[in-house]
Amino acid sequence: MDNPCFQSLKGHFLMAMPGLADPNFIKSVTCISEHTPEGAVGIVINRLHVALNAKLIFDELQIPCGPELGKVPIYIGGPVHIDELFILHGRPFETKGALQINQELALSNSKAVLEAIGRGDGPARYIIALGCAGWGAGQLEWEMKENAWLTAPCDMDILFGLPEAERWERAIRNMGIDPDCLMDTAGNA
Repeated sequence: MDNPCFQSLKGHFLMAMPGLADPNFIKSVTCISEHTPEGAVGIVINRLHVALNAKLIFDELQIPCGPELGKVPIYIGGPVHIDELFILHGRPFETKGALQINQELALSNSKAVLEAIGRGDGPARYIIALGCAGWGAGQLEWEMKENAWLTAPCDMDILFGLPEAERWERAIRNMGIDPDCLMDTAGNA
């Protein structure tokens, strides 16, 4: 049954409000890759895995790559499917199975994308994450009503151009909001 009030957040950032106490999402920015009435999935874009880099992952998967991938971080994409790799990336989208998020962004979890990155002919802009964030039917909508998140369209400059430690604040400031003025409690009119 169609919900005429449903608004998809696919292609949007979710920025955690200060009162969101879940340790997986404190001051997080999540890029929503899919959102339907059945649920939502996204990748947290500002949490680094401190013990891993891309070279280690490529070596583990026996994918040839250059030493420069030792500088590419691995992100903690969320608390769901924590043993699976997800690649949030710009063009090209030719890889079979890539979920196109918008005109500039896709989500993949295929080995083919990793192999292309390893060869140097894959997407130039990408984030590799272990795990993802997921919400069941109605869960994200309920959290939005509880003022757990701010939303804004994905910004490619924030996603690929800023250090991860600056992404939450910049995404909120781009909305015209001073993050220091956000309250950690919600009110209703």
